[in-house]
Amino acid sequence: SEPPASYGSSLASASGASSDPAQENGAAPTQAASAPPAIGAPAGMPNQIWEQRVDQNGRMYFVDHIEKRTTWDRPDSLPSGWERRVDPMGRVYFVDHITRTTTWQRPTQESVRNYEEWQHQRSQLQGAMQQFNQRFIFGQIAAANKEFDPLGPLPHGWEKRTDTNGRVYFVHHTTRMTQWEDPRTQGSPLPEGWEMRFTVDGIPYFVDHNRRTTTYIDPRTGKSSLENGPQITYVRDFKAKVQYFRFWCQVCTLHTLNPSFKFVTCTSTRACSFPTMHFHPQDLRRRLWIIFPGEEGLDYGGVAREWFFLLSHEVLNPMYCLFEYAGKDNYCLQINPASYINPDHLKYFKFIGRFIAMALFHGKFIDTGFSLPFYKRILNKPLALKDLESIDPEFYNSLIWIKDNNLEECGLEMYFSVDKEILGEVTTHELKPDGGNVLVTEENKEEYIRLVAEWRLSRGVEEQTQAFFEGFNEVLPQQYLQYFDAKELEVMLCGMQEIDLVDWQRHTIYRHYARSSKQILWFWQFVKEMDNEKRMRLLQFVTGTCRLPMGGFADLMGSNGPQKFCIEKVGKENWLPRSHTCFNRLDLPPYKSYEQLKEKLMFAIEETEGFGQE
Repeated sequence: SEPPASYGSSLASASGASSDPAQENGAAPTQAASAPPAIGAPAGMPNQIWEQRVDQNGRMYFVDHIEKRTTWDRPDSLPSGWERRVDPMGRVYFVDHITRTTTWQRPTQESVRNYEEWQHQRSQLQGAMQQFNQRFIFGQIAAANKEFDPLGPLPHGWEKRTDTNGRVYFVHHTTRMTQWEDPRTQGSPLPEGWEMRFTVDGIPYFVDHNRRTTTYIDPRTGKSSLENGPQITYVRDFKAKVQYFRFWCQVCTLHTLNPSFKFVTCTSTRACSFPTMHFHPQDLRRRLWIIFPGEEGLDYGGVAREWFFLLSHEVLNPMYCLFEYAGKDNYCLQINPASYINPDHLKYFKFIGRFIAMALFHGKFIDTGFSLPFYKRILNKPLALKDLESIDPEFYNSLIWIKDNNLEECGLEMYFSVDKEILGEVTTHELKPDGGNVLVTEENKEEYIRLVAEWRLSRGVEEQTQAFFEGFNEVLPQQYLQYFDAKELEVMLCGMQEIDLVDWQRHTIYRHYARSSKQILWFWQFVKEMDNEKRMRLLQFVTGTCRLPMGGFADLMGSNGPQKFCIEKVGKENWLPRSHTCFNRLDLPPYKSYEQLKEKLMFAIEETEGFGQE
């Protein structure tokens, strides 16, 4: 049954009238002189708003004198900072004195809590977006870098520059205009019957279909594409590699009939962007023109940058079960073996492959990064036992223990099979045919370590990986990334931040060294003399990543939780530095001079394929 609902009668009775309220379900009390007296307003509510009453059956109900209604439920007090008011037309509204806003809807503790949680998440997203917008591939100094340009010098009055995202544009000082197109190729089409192609090494060559011949000589300029600077194979400089890659991407764009591609997205970035899988790959290489409905802004790069951030933030979220964190304290991503719980997971991996290739092709960054083994897969480079350390240090250490100890003396009995658990189900995987019956011995343990490492790095994700690269190669063939290493690819895809030397020094700890030790003073002198790119490479060498958390060096994470940057005195003066990426630790030998320290550290940093890392 309902509480007395004819509020007008109840209110009249309360003010001395003799009329009875309307009966509802035969249970409405009469508000005569014999009616039970009002007990009073609920605790925390003003008496002039709510009144607590008891009907003739002894049931308690509540009267709202402002909204003129009754209810069985005990009204909750308003959250802290809220006030209920009535406008001149008698309508109830609520005032939030904290945010200085008003609403018609009555707030509850739960709604306020949900709003505060949403505000917190929104603040985190905005903070991440702000940090995202501060990323770059290399600084403004590199904009003036004129090393190795396959097209030779620019025409008179033109200047080549690079924006903070590494994208090349051109300035015409005579007309004071800027443009994305290279003036050396703009308006200079190949002669009829000619076509430009690229070798597997990314070197342009020209096909004359009229004579059925090929040549490295550009028929427009008469110059050979092999004459302009060193071969990219021998270029170690990261900036030169990026410039060559951007040049190739730009040439691919110039061969399209329509140089721009308009794409309309919506608030659900993932759902609206998924149809891009059905576009022709050539369309995805054209200049992007992103439009958010209701935001009639012109996309000169900023809107596209926001789209890449929002989509990567959403689609790479482990909540969707497509990717997972590499470890409990390692927030780099790897493919989730349990992604099959989504029946369309292979379609999504193909879509993500296209999306990641688009980010590289257009020089845009994504919100979060992958594990180093995954970058090596993108580069089609072989994986090694060492790659295990960055994603599963305990498993890696157990394999190293097996390698360094005699199994027969330890009495260990192992077979060429491993157990894996996915969604609570444990299954056995044989590392070789009939591996469950093959005992691991001293003679075959090297084979066991190799097979189990390969399994751990690719367990149950073969189909997902294949789908990812199917989409990736449609937009960007993998061979055009072959000159980059895994850490350079991470910078290309995620960018790097300006590294604060003061923050770095403030949150560094020392073992067997003091802050005043000459080796420590030399180390910081060396870091101070570095440009931001070299600092990033040093950070990668020690921590395994070029990206800092939101809190900077104070929030660095290790394999066992928060772990500050550490420099430890280890070894002899003729040793090379070593790094322990799981613990953010640099083993720095006691070098005798600044020049020796600088030489050894530079050698270690330049060897980007994991030299000296444990």
